[in-house]
Amino acid sequence: MKDEPTGGAMLGETERALDRLEHRVARRIAALPPSVQVRLSGKPPVQIDGDTLAPEMQLSLALLEWRGAQSLETMSVAEARRTRRRIAAVSAGRPEPVGAVRDLEIDTDVPLRARHYAPQEWGGPHPLLVFFHGGGFVYGDLDSHDGLCRLLCRHAGAHVLAVDYRLAPENHFPAAVEDARAALGWAFANAVGLDADPARVGVGGDSAGGNLAAVASQLAVRGPGPSPVLQLLIYPALDGTGRHRSRELFDEPFLPSRAHLDWFEAHYLGAARSLRTDPRVSPLLAEDFSGLPPTLVMTAAFDPLRDEGEAYAEALRAAGIEATVRRFSGLMHGFASATGVSLRCRDAVVEIAGATRWMFAQARRRDMLESTRSDALLIE
Repeated sequence: MKDEPTGGAMLGETERALDRLEHRVARRIAALPPSVQVRLSGKPPVQIDGDTLAPEMQLSLALLEWRGAQSLETMSVAEARRTRRRIAAVSAGRPEPVGAVRDLEIDTDVPLRARHYAPQEWGGPHPLLVFFHGGGFVYGDLDSHDGLCRLLCRHAGAHVLAVDYRLAPENHFPAAVEDARAALGWAFANAVGLDADPARVGVGGDSAGGNLAAVASQLAVRGPGPSPVLQLLIYPALDGTGRHRSRELFDEPFLPSRAHLDWFEAHYLGAARSLRTDPRVSPLLAEDFSGLPPTLVMTAAFDPLRDEGEAYAEALRAAGIEATVRRFSGLMHGFASATGVSLRCRDAVVEIAGATRWMFAQARRRDMLESTRSDALLIE
């Protein structure tokens, strides 16, 4: 007689089946003609600040409203993490093929889980991108951003090292910053062991992860040890003071709302909310941007964090740093995690990966040029 499945196993399989069903529904909704999507939303096209919200985004917001989904700020941390895992499972598409994927442990003062994605292209060694996931410093993990990391690996032609840093509120600021800095240092020391090019190590992240990437770059430039050759900041959170116009323009029903951002900040900073002006929390408030690497800042037109990301690029340019901004019309915060259900979001991430490939190629040219100059000086 065969063993009967346990209640937990049956519940888990039921949840996975529901996730698969919701994934198929989400894909079909995203594939509807734009005019139908707008009509189904029950509202006219949303136009703010000279841009029009993509019809699939407008419909997705309407669906959230109709479902009466529980708002993040009313959830416990455990509930928020379960919800985020569910959204990630629904949004995940078929895994993008890459050369190899393996989980590993980063051996620092606090051991960190990580996932290494190796490209399947010939002609290495390929560059390495150290990547920090978003999630307001409270949720997100290696699985929630697996699809994004696979796309970056495949289309940027780069190794990607995704880092599972410590989360709040169990670990308040500056734990995540310490982990990001340590992980970047580990990547430089172990790039060869990952079959990557140690001369081309970059850093990136989305949302809260973009914050950590920017902070880790600043700390690397000001401290001992090598600095990354590029920064990839995808709709990054860079100024905790909340003074930017886009935070007012794109409050509810857009995500993350002001209430969401306050919830994240309260868990990340704990009782020390006065630290929001610390450059390790708000890297846009740093006094010196000199020496930072070339930077890609990717923003979404309907994102409360849009203006602080673009202001960061302006600050870098004022300091003489190469900074490229790409604002994706019609899209909202979090689009890089919706590539499994939305072709428009997937195309945006593929474009981001292509820009990252180009930046890594520029870093290689600069390195070769510097080597040629050094050789010429030795000959003289």
